[in-house]
Amino acid sequence: MDITADRFYNGRLKIAQDLGGYRFSIDAILLAHLIKPRQGDRRVIDFGTGCGIVPLLLVYRHANLEIYGVELQPALADLARQNVKANGFEDRIRIIENDLQTVNPEALGFSADLVVSNPPYRQADSGRINPNEQRALARHEIALTLEGLLQAVRRVLRTGGYFWTIYPTQRLPELINRMQAFNIEPKFMRLIHARQASTAKLALVAGVKAARAGFAVGPPLFIYRDQRRYSAEVQAMFAP
Repeated sequence: MDITADRFYNGRLKIAQDLGGYRFSIDAILLAHLIKPRQGDRRVIDFGTGCGIVPLLLVYRHANLEIYGVELQPALADLARQNVKANGFEDRIRIIENDLQTVNPEALGFSADLVVSNPPYRQADSGRINPNEQRALARHEIALTLEGLLQAVRRVLRTGGYFWTIYPTQRLPELINRMQAFNIEPKFMRLIHARQASTAKLALVAGVKAARAGFAVGPPLFIYRDQRRYSAEVQAMFAP
C-alpha cells in the first residue's frame, strides 16, 4: 500500500490515505464542517468511515463528541485506526470493522445522538464500475444501498436524534421519500454548487427520527469562487 498524507489546520491534523485505493473527496470535508451538533449531543456514528476523515474533522472541531466509525473494508478500517492513533484521538474515536447492517444499539451499548454518512450514491447498474474494489464499493451501491443505509440509521439513532448526509440532487426525491418511509423526517437542506453559475449537483440533508413535519432550506453553498480558488466559506473550513 502506497500512503500519502494530507494535512489540515496548518498541519495540526494529518490524514493518511492509500494512493491507489479509495481517497476522500471534498464531499467528506463539507459534511464534517456543515454538521451542526446540538448542545447535549455526544455520541456519533459515522457509517462508511473510510480512512476516518469525517470523525477526525468532527472531533477536532467539537470537543464534546465521541465518534464510532463503522467501516466494512478491513484495509480502510486499519488505515482509519492508524489515523486516529497518529492524531491522538484514541479516547474519542473508535473504529468498528463491520457491516453497518449488523450494527445495533445492544452491541454498541447506546443509541446515537447523531448519525452521519457520506454513502455510495451511484446505483449499482449506473455508469462504469471502478476496477479498484475500494473505490467501487465507496462510489456504487454494491455492498450498501440507500434502503440498507436508512434501515441502519433508524436502528441505531435515538428518537429525536439527527441524521446528516450528502447526496446527489438527481436522487433527492428518492432520498426524502425513503427517509420518511423509515421515520426519519427531513428537516433541513443546503444545495451545493461547484460555482455560482452552475446547477447544484449535491445537497446536504438533515433529518430527525420520529419528528413532526417541518422543513427549511439554507443558503446555497458554492465550492469555488473562480476556476481554481475555493470560496470564502470553503476556505474557512481549512482554517485552524
